[in-house]
Amino acid sequence: MISTPAYAGFAATTPLGPHAINRREPGPTDVQIDILFCGVCHSDLHTVKSEWTPPTYPCVPGHEIIGRVVAVGSDVTVFKVGDIGGVGCLVDSCRTCPNCMEDLEQFCERGPTWTYGSTDPHTGGVTYGGYSTTIVVDEQFVVHIPASLDLASAAPLLCAGITTYSPLRHWRAGPGKRVGIVGLGGLGHMGVKLAHAMGAHVTLFTTSSAKEADARRLGADVVVLSRDPEQMKSCANSLDFILDTVAASHDLNPYIVLLAREGVMTLVGGPPTPHPPILAGKLVNKRRSLAGSLIGGLKETQEMLDFCAEHRIACDIEMIRMQQINNAYERMLKSDVKYRFVIDMASLKT
Repeated sequence: MISTPAYAGFAATTPLGPHAINRREPGPTDVQIDILFCGVCHSDLHTVKSEWTPPTYPCVPGHEIIGRVVAVGSDVTVFKVGDIGGVGCLVDSCRTCPNCMEDLEQFCERGPTWTYGSTDPHTGGVTYGGYSTTIVVDEQFVVHIPASLDLASAAPLLCAGITTYSPLRHWRAGPGKRVGIVGLGGLGHMGVKLAHAMGAHVTLFTTSSAKEADARRLGADVVVLSRDPEQMKSCANSLDFILDTVAASHDLNPYIVLLAREGVMTLVGGPPTPHPPILAGKLVNKRRSLAGSLIGGLKETQEMLDFCAEHRIACDIEMIRMQQINNAYERMLKSDVKYRFVIDMASLKT
C-alpha cells in the first residue's frame, strides 16, 4: 500500500483536517498520478456536510484532479511516466452494461464507482478523492490533458466543464440556437463560455446586477436580472434550451415559460432541498420538456477537454493552499469566488 497525505472531513459539523490514507499499489492496468491541482466543487461541500446521503467518514473529497503520471502497470498502453493525466468524478464502472458500452459510464446500471465515497472494488474500503498527494486509477478512467491548457485552470473542467458541456452538446447548442444559462457560478460561468464557443446566442440569468460585466466578458449576449419581472417577461417563449446550474432550491416555473415551443430546460445543480412544485400546464402548453444531466462519460470528457483546448477555454480560478480549504468552503456558501477554487497540492507536501 502507498501511504498518502490527505485532507478529510471527519463529521458533518467539524472542519476538514490532515489525514493519512492508503492507496493500492498500481496493478497491471493502473496509472499512479502525483496530484498537482484539485478543483473544489460544491459537491465536495454537500458531501462532507452530509447534505445529501450521509457519507462514510473520514471522507476525502475532490474529483477535479490533474497530475503527473509517476508509475504505470505492465498492461497500460495509453499513458507513460511523465504524462499529465486527469481524473474526474468516476474511477470505475461495470464496463459491460448497455450504458457503459455506449460510453455513458456515468449511468452505469450497476452503479459507477465515484472518485470518492464509493465502495472501492479493489480494497473493499471507501474511495478517496483528490484532496491528497497521489491517486491510483485504472487507465480507462484517466483522461489526457491537452498540452495547451493551463493545468490549474483546467482542473475544474473535470467536473464543472463536463457537467455543462455534456447537456449543451446533447441538446445541440450551436449556431441558430438560443441558449439560456441560469446562474453565474462555478458551473454557470463554464456554461456561458462553452455555449458561446459552440456558436449559440447566450442569455445569462442572474440575481445580481453586479455580474453583468463579467457575464458579457465570458460570452453572454444578453444578461437578465431574474428578480426583475419585466426583464423576465421580455424573454417569454424565446429560448430553445435553458441550462440551470443553480445548486440551491428555487422556483423553476418562471424559467420554463421562457422556453419556446418544444424547448428544453435541463438541471445540473443538485440542491440539498427540493425545488417548489412544477406547474404542469407550463410544460403542456408548448410541449416543453424538463430534463436533467449528470457529468459525462470518459469519451465525452476527453472530447470536452479537446474542445476547450481548441477554443482556449478554461475555468476562471482562485488558487488556494490545502490549509485554506475550510475558509474556501465558507466563501463558497457566500458565492465569494470567481469562479472556482483550485488547490495547489504542493501545499500538502510542505
